Amino acid sequence: MKITRQLQATGIGLLIFAASNVVFVYLNTATSDSRIVNYAGIVRGGTQRLVKLELAGKKSDKLSAKLDTIVNGLRRGDRTLDLPAATEPEFIAKMKEIEKAWITLKATIAQVRKNSQYRTDLLSQSEDYFELADKTVSTAEVIAQAKVERLRMLQLVLFGMNLLILGIILWINRNIALSLQKSVGTIANTSTQIAAAISEQEQITVQQAVSVNQVSSTMDELGASSQQSAEQVEASATGARQALSLAEGGTKAVSNILEQMKLLEESVGAIATQILNLRGQTNEIGGISTLVSGIASQTNMLALNAAVEAARAGEHGKGFAVVAEEIRKLADQSKQSAEQINTLVADIQAAINATAIATERGTKTVGAGMEMTQGTATSFQGVANSIDSIFLNHQQISLNAQQQALATQQVMDTMNQLALSAQESAGGISQIKVGTQQLEMAAKNLLAMV
Repeated sequence: MKITRQLQATGIGLLIFAASNVVFVYLNTATSDSRIVNYAGIVRGGTQRLVKLELAGKKSDKLSAKLDTIVNGLRRGDRTLDLPAATEPEFIAKMKEIEKAWITLKATIAQVRKNSQYRTDLLSQSEDYFELADKTVSTAEVIAQAKVERLRMLQLVLFGMNLLILGIILWINRNIALSLQKSVGTIANTSTQIAAAISEQEQITVQQAVSVNQVSSTMDELGASSQQSAEQVEASATGARQALSLAEGGTKAVSNILEQMKLLEESVGAIATQILNLRGQTNEIGGISTLVSGIASQTNMLALNAAVEAARAGEHGKGFAVVAEEIRKLADQSKQSAEQINTLVADIQAAINATAIATERGTKTVGAGMEMTQGTATSFQGVANSIDSIFLNHQQISLNAQQQALATQQVMDTMNQLALSAQESAGGISQIKVGTQQLEMAAKNLLAMV
């Protein structure tokens, strides 16, 4: 059943309920008022009957007690008699007079029971009580009739108000229906758009999950590469340590060679000095040998002259000739020795010159070797410094590789969490999609009910 019809039925039901309520109140009030009028009439008639019985000599305490209850109930209300308490001032005033007259009448009845001479008074009071009760009944009837008229007017007013309320309900119903139709239509369109957006978001989430898995695989490979790079850098650092040790050893060896080259340079310098001294001494020996050769030549000439003179002297000069011959032989030997010495001196001088040249070349070579050795030492020091820098760089690279491996692991953990979140998000989006579809279906059902 549509909501508009339900609202219309509800309005009509409220109208019927209000009308029924008015009718019920009317009937209840009419019943209560008629009961009051009835009991007032009972008081009027019962009192006359009680007086007749008493005049006939028949006591009726039961009727008297009943009249007491009714009189008291008419003014103050009585549940057993289903009488409400009096509220109308006019009726209350009448009931006070009734109560007072009833008390007087009961006293007179008591006197009649003792002495019959009070019967006249009883009859007189009975007539007065009857008139008072009759007026009370009339007052009750007038009040009841007024209430009925008021209830009728109230009924008409309530009926008009109910019609007005029904019209307002129908108008509100129409506006609510229109607003509800618009709202439900908007909800249906919005839920459709949301469903489409959620479908796209679901596809994007699935693509993100795939991308995250790919990135995770890449990060796994990058982590393995980083670990391998760290191991290679560590191995390279170990090689750099060994190369640094070798370079330091080479630097020490070159330093030792440089010291030996310095000693060799000093030795070669000393040899060159000795060769120069030897050259001078050889020159002096050559001079001496030349002098000896000249002396030997002069001696030989003197020996020849002595032999000539000895030959001239004859027998006296034979001994002198022998001496001269020996001197000439010694001179020849001295000359030959001097010539041999000159030849040796010349050979020695040639050797000395060659040695001097070789020594000079050796000195230059030692100098060049020292320069090369110094350059080598400098190079070794540069290599050592470079290897030390490489070692430090390798340490930094190793530290960076370790940090990169740690960062890669953190990124992998984050990507795993992101993948898990993407999966959870995809599941949540699927649930939202189902809920949106249910919302769209409910909106359509609600739209059909409007």
